[in-house]
Amino acid sequence: MIRTRITEMAGVEAPIIMGGMTGVGYAPLVAAAANAGALAFITAHHSSTAEELATEIKRCRSMTDKPFGVNLTILPSLNAIPYDEYRRAIIECGVKIVETAGRNPVDHLPDFKAAGVKVIHKCTSVRHALSAEKLGVDAISIDGFEAAGHIGEDDVGLMVLLPAAVDALKIPVIASGGMADGRSLAAALMLGAEAVNMGTRFMATKESEIHENVKRQIVANSERDTSLTNRTLKNTSRVARNAVSEEVVEIQKDASLGIEAVRHLVSGIRGRAQVLQAGDVQGGIWTAGQSQGLIHDIPSCKELVARVVGQAEERMRAGVARIVELAPAE
Repeated sequence: MIRTRITEMAGVEAPIIMGGMTGVGYAPLVAAAANAGALAFITAHHSSTAEELATEIKRCRSMTDKPFGVNLTILPSLNAIPYDEYRRAIIECGVKIVETAGRNPVDHLPDFKAAGVKVIHKCTSVRHALSAEKLGVDAISIDGFEAAGHIGEDDVGLMVLLPAAVDALKIPVIASGGMADGRSLAAALMLGAEAVNMGTRFMATKESEIHENVKRQIVANSERDTSLTNRTLKNTSRVARNAVSEEVVEIQKDASLGIEAVRHLVSGIRGRAQVLQAGDVQGGIWTAGQSQGLIHDIPSCKELVARVVGQAEERMRAGVARIVELAPAE
């Protein structure tokens, strides 16, 4: 058993988090991860209304009596997103932990704090993490350059970003980006993290409701099979390498072109419908991290969490002496 401030704060058994994922974070997978001992998050913006979100929370509760949370990604949108109503549903449904991402959650913190809801905020830089800490969030999930989805514009790998964040912050830090197995967890803990956030790894599980073709493609892919889109728009996103993402990269070599040149290609609706649901892995944009190179099977969530924790405990018990020969102390 590995106990940290994160496991104590969330009331979970393992320092493993399945963060919110668009097109993936639905009740069945969240409940399976929770039952396995991890902390998992329903993705709020799957629901068009607060009532739909409340229904999804209740559906998850019917599948698990373990703690789980809701992801609230705060991003600009052409269509109004009912963030205030989501917040109300989260509080009224008794959810006690929220993962926020995108813009800082300052507008939501007073109500969450008053309701006893803990807030984990995702950041891609130490400076943004420090700002979030000052606002009063309870923990930081720090995303390295290896991560899937929006990775910021600093291009700092987790090996540097994680200990830098741990050194700068007083609140707990979660390692995100490239995390996929027990070695990842052991290394992150040694660098000062108090949990790991695994997204791509949980996509390739039996309970994940994405198409089997996508799961098998994640297993087949290497760490090199991702593309960075929207770099010229200062909105970099790491996605799986396929025909569509490579077309976007090619178009965006012309830095004068705006989002309209690729909007039809990068549409999230297209990616969810054609790829995650229909199984055409070349049919649209879908996010995946470099951790693909460490994913070799499609286990159940129970098998995955037990394996990761077991591997990490074994590594930490063996210590560095397993890998190198140390001279005796004088």
